[in-house]
Amino acid sequence: MTDRFRIENLGEAVYPSPIDRAENFGFTSDDHRIAFNPYLGNGGGGNGVGEGFEIAGPRAKVYFNPPKTRAAIVTCGGLCPGINAVIRGIVLQLWYRYNCRDVLGIRYGFGGLSDEGETPIQLEPDSVSDVHMQGGTMLGSSRGTPPPQEIVDFLVSQKIDMLFSIGGDGTMRGATAIWAEVKRRKLPISLVSVPKTIDNDIPFVRRAFGFETAVTVATQSVHSAHVEATGAPYGVGLVKLMGRNAGYIAATTCLAAGQANICLIPEVPFGLDGPTGLLQLIEDRVLLRRHAVIVVAEGAGQSVFDPARLGVDASGNAKLGDIGSYLQERINQHFHQKNLNVSLKYIDPSYLIRSAPANPTDLLHCTRLAQNAVHAAMAGKSGLLIGYWHGLMTHVPTQALANVKQAINPHGETWFNVLETTGQPVAIGI
Repeated sequence: MTDRFRIENLGEAVYPSPIDRAENFGFTSDDHRIAFNPYLGNGGGGNGVGEGFEIAGPRAKVYFNPPKTRAAIVTCGGLCPGINAVIRGIVLQLWYRYNCRDVLGIRYGFGGLSDEGETPIQLEPDSVSDVHMQGGTMLGSSRGTPPPQEIVDFLVSQKIDMLFSIGGDGTMRGATAIWAEVKRRKLPISLVSVPKTIDNDIPFVRRAFGFETAVTVATQSVHSAHVEATGAPYGVGLVKLMGRNAGYIAATTCLAAGQANICLIPEVPFGLDGPTGLLQLIEDRVLLRRHAVIVVAEGAGQSVFDPARLGVDASGNAKLGDIGSYLQERINQHFHQKNLNVSLKYIDPSYLIRSAPANPTDLLHCTRLAQNAVHAAMAGKSGLLIGYWHGLMTHVPTQALANVKQAINPHGETWFNVLETTGQPVAIGI
């Protein structure tokens, strides 16, 4: 095993687990691992050979004495379907499987982990019984992270033994910094994260919760764009979907809907002008088939904007230019110059998607993530997130995410499938 995926522990786990495992359902051992690289022979290119992830699950011995343990849950970053389901899953697992009845809900992100934040709320089964049926987060959320020293001071002052953070890449960076401060002080505090990214772009996590729901709602938007486009002569439907740096939602939605003619994602650059540019491609499509449906990820085509003027958000991410509105304007200008009377309908369902309750597939995924997060924390593991690799829940060190990106391979099978489905050229204006 390489150090990259080594999971850190607070110390020896000495308490017998309160979970009663029947004979056919044994405990998981730290020796249970799954290979990082699933390919045999030279198919995987040699990357990651011999590496593997620790498999998540209940351990026979736990580090914390559950009835005397205080846990806290915090949700950070943008909204995503399934956050409330994860909160509920953690609370129920702590209460009914580990007899841990002291659970705090931190208000409005990492900012709530300070004396200046709002007072945490006590969480119990009755308070979370139906929240999985609602979108958003019952705890509130925000972007940005106070200094790690301030957060750890708060954890100590509130006697919090384990912190569950639910968030995306910015949250993982924050959790890594907090864990570094906890280690520096040699404190027995467990930090376990549940990856929340509607873009599905956290490394070493094949599927983050909320993605399935996002694609479901996004597919409905593409259907609507298709109906609008085909309902008018020279109709154009333009749909903007989430995807800052990775086009998974846009690509998967195009595959699921089967009605998009052009898919634009951050990983594949495109040009607007010229005989092979996007505008000419749309014109050719409209003249040939009388309609066109375009799906664009929010992070696509950012080269047309000046990043210095856009700045960064509270999480340190570069702000994006509004590619949807930009394309809407440029398409209308192009057809006006050609004296073609197109009917363009622009749909941005982003907030409908973000605020939607999770569908059954995501609810199942959320429950499994929550349960395994509690198992990991109780075992005294820290500085990790719960991953999903080859169908199994895993432990992934948050520090392993540093400088690693997960995105669509422009030369891979997924993008090839999109090109086959839309019929668009391999290169647009490039």
